[in-house]
Amino acid sequence: MLRILSAVSLLAAPPHALPGTPLASPVQDKAASQRAPLATPTEVLAACVVEKPTELFKVLWVVDGDTIHIEREGEREKLRLLSIDTEEKYNKGNTSETKPWTRYGEQATGWAQGFLMPRSPADGEIRVGLRFPGGVESYDPYGRLLCHVVTAEGIDFNLLMVRTGLSPYFNKYGNSRIDHDRFVAAQKAAQAEERGVWDSRTNAGGKKRPYAKLMPWWQARADAVQAHRDLVAKDPLRYVTADEPDALAAAIENGPREVTVLALVDKFYEEDDGSRTVLLRGGDKRRSVRVRIPKELRSAMEKHDLDHSHEDFRQNYWLIDGTLQNGSRGFDLVGAAVEDWRLAGPDPR
Repeated sequence: MLRILSAVSLLAAPPHALPGTPLASPVQDKAASQRAPLATPTEVLAACVVEKPTELFKVLWVVDGDTIHIEREGEREKLRLLSIDTEEKYNKGNTSETKPWTRYGEQATGWAQGFLMPRSPADGEIRVGLRFPGGVESYDPYGRLLCHVVTAEGIDFNLLMVRTGLSPYFNKYGNSRIDHDRFVAAQKAAQAEERGVWDSRTNAGGKKRPYAKLMPWWQARADAVQAHRDLVAKDPLRYVTADEPDALAAAIENGPREVTVLALVDKFYEEDDGSRTVLLRGGDKRRSVRVRIPKELRSAMEKHDLDHSHEDFRQNYWLIDGTLQNGSRGFDLVGAAVEDWRLAGPDPR
């Protein structure tokens, strides 16, 4: 724990040190005088304490603030940490307006590496535990295991990144199933203290991530996901989600079933008969859901503007009614008419 306390203490060091601390200014402006007092490192860690893990895995590499590699069952496992999304480190090919590379992205990566990687041979290997929503493991489309990382001492690293302002609470794919209230509280505290990304002077003079635009969009998506989760809780065989293949399989265990699927559009395939197949986003492409749009419905379907449904700052989630059945390449949702497609929540535009 002393090593962890030391690492977090650095976040309260002078502003030329590591991130997570409001930047100093020669002139103490009015806004700075209204900033909430910084919590102590001990208080920050206390907000991130969870049950100590019973199984630990060696950290092999820290790619950036939200992606790490561990050794698990003798293999390299890539992890994508849930509910956080740190800023991007330098990549000359990055032209994104919503997630540009920033100087703070480099700092967040460096701090995460210092926290989760040995700083010297004397540290030995660093081992961490994993937390999964509902204890269920799942992967993103890039083959990364979605999880929380927990130190041997019981500090949830995902929560810590939000509490220190190294990351916003990232609920673009739904609110945390593990610690939503704690993430909300952690972000509010970091904002009040103007830590990290919430300090207006972070990335001053360089590219900045547009959080004022991003967060209402993320929340609109999260609201759509939560509304569907509430329905799933009442009837898990009727209401399913395209990126949960085990739940899809359970729904049709006894044969095809009428369902409502919550989904993001992934790709389109033009078929020889003039129809169009829509591939819905899933973590396992071998068990993804496909929806065929017959040739005769394509013109009428244009009102849904599916080709642009992936764009930023619009509601990207769809609810689709149809008959779910096993297909040759995963699952097929058949019989979906034009009116069976509808946005899953409010459009934030």
